[in-house]
Amino acid sequence: MSTTKHLIAPSVLAADFARLYDDVQMVNNSDADWFHIDIMDGVFVPNISFGFPVMQAIAKHAQKPLDVHLMIVDPDRYLQTCKDAGASVITVHFEACTHLHRTLSAIKELGCKAGVALNPHTPVSLLKDILEVLDLVCLMSVNPGFGGQKFIANTYTKIKDLREMAATVNPELLIEIDGGVGIGNAAALLEAGADVLVAGSSVFGAVDPTAAVRNLKQVEAGIKSV
Repeated sequence: MSTTKHLIAPSVLAADFARLYDDVQMVNNSDADWFHIDIMDGVFVPNISFGFPVMQAIAKHAQKPLDVHLMIVDPDRYLQTCKDAGASVITVHFEACTHLHRTLSAIKELGCKAGVALNPHTPVSLLKDILEVLDLVCLMSVNPGFGGQKFIANTYTKIKDLREMAATVNPELLIEIDGGVGIGNAAALLEAGADVLVAGSSVFGAVDPTAAVRNLKQVEAGIKSV
């Protein structure tokens, strides 16, 4: 059995919304650690996912923490609503926050873990002055807004750079990878320094989603995925 400590967060955006309860139960009964919830506004990203009422419905049946990724403008307006809807982790985008430290402080005051997401073109060096107060950094390995996109290979370099940056100021930092994650690149992502793998299409699009989660959970860094 693997001794891996990485977390798997199936992305509900890729679930079958007509069978959402069944998919929530699948995640509950699987080796997954978190539910990854994408809230999109059609402004920050060119798509609209679902809002807080659907998130509340998921939270009602979820037996694992909700990892909420706010792909929205002005996220400060919705932090309390997000907490009330069941969030355990709240991640905002660096590109959407004018006063990032204040936003992160507000998230922590709500009792949630505070995360920052970076779009593929945003360098990790911009987090230098905020790194010590973060619980999680979500590196987008596709352009945000739609599922099923091709993984951007430069993500590996960003993971390594971020892990090196955090080594002294925040060694407990969780590095989350979101987009194009599957059994084919999971080991390499862990080897680079990732801690949390968000998997959407590779889980919910699998013939056996439970097995897909289990396979991702059992991958070990340094062992080639097959």
